[in-house]
Amino acid sequence: MKTARIHDTDAAIREALAAADIPVLCMVLVHLTGERRWIEAPFLPVRDISFFADESGGLPADVQAQVRDAAFAALVALRDGAALPESLPADELFAEMMSVCVAERVGDDYVPMMLEEMGLLDRDATWQRAVQPVPPPGFRVLVIGAGMSGICLAGKLEAAGIPYTVVEKNAALGGTWLENTYPEVGCDVPNHFYSFSDRPNPDWSGYFSKGPEIWDYLERCARELGVLPHIRYGAEVTTVTYDEESALWTAQLRLADGTTDELTASVVVSAVGQLNRPKLPRIEGLDSFAGPAFHTARWRHDVDLTGKRVAVIGTGASAMQLLRTTAERAERVVILQRSPQWAIPNPDYHRQVGPEKKWLLAHVPFYAGWYRFTLAWRFGDHLLPSVRIDPDWPHPERSVSARNDRHREYLTDYIRAELGDRPDLLAKALPGYPPYGKRILVDNHWFRTLTRDNVDLVTDGIERVTPTGILLETGDEIPVDVIVLATGFETSRMIWPLEVIGRGGVTLRDLWGDNDAQAYLGITVPGFPNLFCLYGPNTNLGHGGSIIFIAECQVRYVMACLTLLLERGLTTLEVRAEVHEEYNRRLDEAHAGLIWTHRGMDTWYRNEHGRVVSILPWRLVDYWRLTREPDLADFTAADERAQAGTTG
Repeated sequence: MKTARIHDTDAAIREALAAADIPVLCMVLVHLTGERRWIEAPFLPVRDISFFADESGGLPADVQAQVRDAAFAALVALRDGAALPESLPADELFAEMMSVCVAERVGDDYVPMMLEEMGLLDRDATWQRAVQPVPPPGFRVLVIGAGMSGICLAGKLEAAGIPYTVVEKNAALGGTWLENTYPEVGCDVPNHFYSFSDRPNPDWSGYFSKGPEIWDYLERCARELGVLPHIRYGAEVTTVTYDEESALWTAQLRLADGTTDELTASVVVSAVGQLNRPKLPRIEGLDSFAGPAFHTARWRHDVDLTGKRVAVIGTGASAMQLLRTTAERAERVVILQRSPQWAIPNPDYHRQVGPEKKWLLAHVPFYAGWYRFTLAWRFGDHLLPSVRIDPDWPHPERSVSARNDRHREYLTDYIRAELGDRPDLLAKALPGYPPYGKRILVDNHWFRTLTRDNVDLVTDGIERVTPTGILLETGDEIPVDVIVLATGFETSRMIWPLEVIGRGGVTLRDLWGDNDAQAYLGITVPGFPNLFCLYGPNTNLGHGGSIIFIAECQVRYVMACLTLLLERGLTTLEVRAEVHEEYNRRLDEAHAGLIWTHRGMDTWYRNEHGRVVSILPWRLVDYWRLTREPDLADFTAADERAQAGTTG
């Protein structure tokens, strides 16, 4: 828990408390006073299914005033020298507090995970021996990628004193938040949750801040963690090869100036992500277009869209974010849609964080942690029941359960209201597949922008691109000046185009093909000793959550594996084939009961064979538990192979 000391006047404290979330303040009071009454009537909040619950908690004004008055007294006491409580609430009480705070049942099994998420417990892997071992001479970890996951791991390696090098193909860190600079690029997860659990930021400008601010946060974290001197920019790893005799990995690098280099490491960690290689559509004639044509992840800032006729191919997350601004600038925008998207309304999507809320997050003990908890729950496992398939549900063509159908009705009503008296648009923009079947989007005024006079939504197929426009399968040609490809990323081609050559010369591509990646916990693969993946197969999130949470779970697991190696004097760890196979069997079995196997729509979560390769099927707390501590019995260690007469 990190809070700034309070030096403010009584008036300033009261002014800030006027903007406080009352249920969060009640949790703060339990911490500060030890009194249970703040989680009992009349202070019990009303259940609110909104992503951002009403800050009043649904409580009467006089009850809210009691909470604020008590909080004011506690904060003034702290300002004037009172000490913080020395211990946290007992687990049983903490579990009760969680359920009261969000006005619904939160399982006891969430207690340790949420204590970490709130910054009240350490999430780091721990050394088992009293004296931390010194890595052997030449021991080094190679981290491929300086995006969010790579920075997270590098910070833990730096703190542990383990030698490492981060290799980054770009000229700066940040990964997707460096490469994607299209108009209104941002995150659909609220920033007070989409941030490292041990590095909260009370100064986010918005509840859903935009890309440049997220990049600033990542750069600041990297600088404060001391990892910047260890990042080698402008170097792309093209191949990593395992040598069984030396038990080392050799990486081939392609440098920005066209030359090559080579690095050797004991451990390799891929932190290249899933959203780092643009997926270009196979449209005949695209290369013949006379005007600018570019992918959203390679936005051309030298191309002024003012007064231009712009075609946007694709209707996913990037299109949802950029359309509003693009339509305001361009003469005409034509959206080429293959399938419509469900999008949720969120009144906080464009809302700025006021100075009072920033003060509360920075100064009030436990406030930022409990506020983060509410987001972690509402944007996470709270949503998972909505994507479970009810085999007895009589309307599988439109939804997968009664609960999912209620979401469909709510979102349908919202879309109808946004489109107003435009039945022509409703027929095109209303999805016919179940909500959450594809990535659910946050509405950035998409539907109301479709009603603008200078915006056309086209659902006819594309025949080919001509030098001056787009020819449809109907024979009609749409003249355009600029083509924007909002066609997503090569998500199912994990780690591509990096070539990874493991034991016996077998490559990851030999095992995975182009789009069927599998890994134990999404992290490690048999036949590839001391190779780990961050944001690997089946670790993306479909039901909600923050990918930073997943990264922290994986980084903890990797760091715990490294402590095993170093403390036990092992050369390598390699996951056993039977452990890997059983994990992926259970994973596929779990997905069979979830919406992403529904055949009513196409989704990039599945490969061409129908297997879900991107999304995690379990609760966040389940994955947290699975990655909590590695079990040495899941691995073959170097000394065990030597006893069996093998190399390595």
